[in-house]
Amino acid sequence: MVIFQELIPGLPDDIALECLIRIRTSDFLAATGVCSRWRRLLKSKEFSLLRKQNGLTRLYACLVQERSVSDSETTGSKPVSPSDFGISVFDSVTRSWDRVDSTPAYPTRLPLFCQVASTEGKLVLMGGWDPENYEPVTGVFVYDFLTRNWKQGKDMPSKRSFFAIAGLNGRVYVAGGHDPDKNGLNSACVYDLLEDDWTELTPMSQVRDECQGLIIGSEFWVISGYVTENQGEFESSAESYNSNSGEWTRIEYVWMGGQNPRSCAGSAKRGELINWAESNSDVRIGTCVVELGDRVLVSGSVSEGASRKFIIGKKLRNGKYGEFEKLVNVGDEFMGLVQSGCYLEV
Repeated sequence: MVIFQELIPGLPDDIALECLIRIRTSDFLAATGVCSRWRRLLKSKEFSLLRKQNGLTRLYACLVQERSVSDSETTGSKPVSPSDFGISVFDSVTRSWDRVDSTPAYPTRLPLFCQVASTEGKLVLMGGWDPENYEPVTGVFVYDFLTRNWKQGKDMPSKRSFFAIAGLNGRVYVAGGHDPDKNGLNSACVYDLLEDDWTELTPMSQVRDECQGLIIGSEFWVISGYVTENQGEFESSAESYNSNSGEWTRIEYVWMGGQNPRSCAGSAKRGELINWAESNSDVRIGTCVVELGDRVLVSGSVSEGASRKFIIGKKLRNGKYGEFEKLVNVGDEFMGLVQSGCYLEV
């Protein structure tokens, strides 16, 4: 005789499910330890979708950020140096800040210029330069916010730096950048979180070094970049990848030629991009942008070496952003340079 375990004793499963989807994010780890059925349910894609459909998910900004010398974290007895980077998390509801534990592979500091993307409630970190010898690395690491654990994924197919990256529907797309010899790339690939495997994609129409990745609608966009022989001469064009057709579409004149698109491009609506470095003088240097639903978090400074600021803008009915406010009471340990960032929905 098969005995079925109730989700919550004495309650029909549909009522119990209504209770479980309302568990606070901070309590998820404890909840997964109640029983095997709860663990399977809370870690399932269907559970995440149900929470999202009921408006119960929360958006977080995940930032690869320079850790200040005043940071309470230490490496042995030695304070963290200003060149060390870790992952900071900003809660868009409570306006609070936190840190993600370091990966076992990089317990003291992350690879320089590593990139982050998110999909299916997971944070994916990959690439960058080894902090000891500055050699490009291919490591892929996936952080689960429910279990608060890292796992190592399958390495990137090849070494590339300063590439475009973005996550969508359980996959992380990567395109462009340059190889270890600083030759620009037009190649692209996609990482499947569930399968833990990589697939090569159709190449873009041209080389795009130091490009920026965005998800616009259901497409992966690669903004600007430059060809190897014209280093620093950023293109005004972009390319979008349609996962259904497997084809790239080239879009002309969507970016300000000559302007670096990295961490400065946000979408107002399809085909319209915002240069955040030009839009607000408070954050025009070292700009990093993370869209958080109907809001956007922007970091930067007024000049090189100046104190960094964080501002939040609200999306207006025309799809653009306004009603900016400066974040106050941000601790010194969260005021470092933001190297890259993404949003995460849990």
